[in-house]
Amino acid sequence: MRNESRRNLLRSLVIAPVAGALASSAAAQSGAVYGGFTVAPPQSKYLNRPTPEMLLKMGSHAREQLRVKHFPDVVLTNQDGQQFRYYTDLLKDKVVALNFFYTKCEGICPGVTANLTKVYKILGDRMGKQIFMYSITLKPEQDTPEVLKEYARTFNAGPGRMFLTGNYDNIEQVRRGMGFVNSDPVLDKDKSQHIGNICYGNESHMLWGIGPGLVNATWLAHEISSVVGPDVKRS
Repeated sequence: MRNESRRNLLRSLVIAPVAGALASSAAAQSGAVYGGFTVAPPQSKYLNRPTPEMLLKMGSHAREQLRVKHFPDVVLTNQDGQQFRYYTDLLKDKVVALNFFYTKCEGICPGVTANLTKVYKILGDRMGKQIFMYSITLKPEQDTPEVLKEYARTFNAGPGRMFLTGNYDNIEQVRRGMGFVNSDPVLDKDKSQHIGNICYGNESHMLWGIGPGLVNATWLAHEISSVVGPDVKRS
């Protein structure tokens, strides 16, 4: 497949969980809806444009709606035994790339993890400063911090890259919130259904995308970099 064709195909996978979710047909009939704020219909034939203050409220409201629906602030533990709140500590104001996996995996987990190692190297010194990478186990009963530490060592994990475990219910909340869900309940219980993709995004800008975990590492690094805004600070 030509590079441009593949780029277009993968761009079609970009997700925008906020789009359309804040407007309803009933509200639309009574006035324009901007980020959950209904503006009265204009009295003239010209549409009233939202003010800068309204735009700020729109963005703030949409970001909060996205947080509530998709980013549970549950506790997770990394390979060094350190605990973090998922939203407050790991996502808020950050650019991240994340996936789900488990260490004793005969499927594509090792390949995806190795590919993320390539992406990490390409991103270089931006990792741990502008961009953060998280791999979250779906089998916390076997993937303890000690097991994850050895796994991280195998893949030469550096600053800004975490392998995370935690309470099973907490991990399930994160998985479902991030959209790694199959509509078939039987398939959804199959953990191997949720280990093939990488989700990446800029939390403060509400920009999120998803792509295959075994895609070309250079392409994936470019896509992750593309959501880094000029206002993202180096830690």
